[in-house]
Amino acid sequence: MKIIFINRYFFPDHSATSQLLGDLAFDLAGGDVRVMVISSRQIYDDPAARLPAREQIRGVDVSRVWTSSFGRAALVGRAIDYITFYFSVLIRLLLEAGKGDIIVAKTDPPLISVVACFAAKRKGANLVNWVQDLFPEVAVELGVGFLRGRLGRVLQRVRNYSLQQARWNVVLGKRMRNRLIDEGIAAERVTIINNWSDAEAVYPVDRNRNRLRKQWGLSGKFVLGYSGNMGRAHEFDVILDAAELLRERKDIVFLFIGDGAKRPWIEEQISARRMTNVILKPYQPRADLAESLSVPDVHFISLKPELEGLIVPSKYYGIAAAGRPAVFAGAPEGEIAGMLRDSGGGVTVGSNDARSLAKVISSLSETPEQCEQMGANARHAFDHRYGMERSIRKWREVLGFAQPTGDIPGTE
Repeated sequence: MKIIFINRYFFPDHSATSQLLGDLAFDLAGGDVRVMVISSRQIYDDPAARLPAREQIRGVDVSRVWTSSFGRAALVGRAIDYITFYFSVLIRLLLEAGKGDIIVAKTDPPLISVVACFAAKRKGANLVNWVQDLFPEVAVELGVGFLRGRLGRVLQRVRNYSLQQARWNVVLGKRMRNRLIDEGIAAERVTIINNWSDAEAVYPVDRNRNRLRKQWGLSGKFVLGYSGNMGRAHEFDVILDAAELLRERKDIVFLFIGDGAKRPWIEEQISARRMTNVILKPYQPRADLAESLSVPDVHFISLKPELEGLIVPSKYYGIAAAGRPAVFAGAPEGEIAGMLRDSGGGVTVGSNDARSLAKVISSLSETPEQCEQMGANARHAFDHRYGMERSIRKWREVLGFAQPTGDIPGTE
């Protein structure tokens, strides 16, 4: 039997979906089952990159198919990149998949589950959808107007058909699971497996011994950090407004690490507002993640409230692994807000409430013992609920490689 994963990006790419896929694929490789990944030849933040078409990495056969390379800057170019990827993946699946194999389709690019469903039916393979977000709903909520009408409804029905035909649909949270059940997906085919962080790669690093803190001139500062994809799904006005409210606090620094569609806008805002208390850094190598995620005293997470149930930000798991608390700006009844509330690992403020955010940051900067305790609570929650080992064990159950623990499908 063969397991074939599909995602637009894979190792050595450093995007979140690529890293999660790498963790799972490398863990499964080396046994009696052949593990294969079909991806593009590109890097997330470098569409001009050209990775090898074929190679084996840590026991995983990697097949990187041809796609156009317009990048993410323009909608039309991105659509062409998607379409060429769909056709290349379909051809590769029809060549590689066989009866009884398992095809695991992630959700980058959107609707790749439809391509995987067609190939699985033709070849007698089993389909498992690894649902990171729900398209076209996310696009509609982010203002892609032409998807609000008939086209969006058609795409949603086609997407739902591919989910209905799957052996399993793995989602990231209860709200997402409930959303799919409401769409007509059988409850027994939808299960929750959290995304994760690797405890061996990410762990608390003492502030006084953190190389990056010293290198970036942050020794003696209280740091509020945002780390990861600066995408359209996240609220950045609120954190910049809070930084402006606290600009006279020379002991407080706002740190952004990463890249994404909103980074140019963030850079423009920092320049226009003449903000000297905000620092931007690029994505850090995975080998430096423990230090990178331990630089902030508190992390910032955000999600537009209308996207609850459509996306679950995965950055919280790395934050918790680093033993740092988080402030979430978003819906108080949402997935991340619930995690912070249940664990005692952070607090939630309104998605546009910069004054409350500034007040929380100021308070935490003046009560380091409270900050330390929330960080310890976050790490405790990580060790007991969000570690990689636990999630991969559940993935092995879904894929049939481990004895079930008795968990009811759809529960954690």
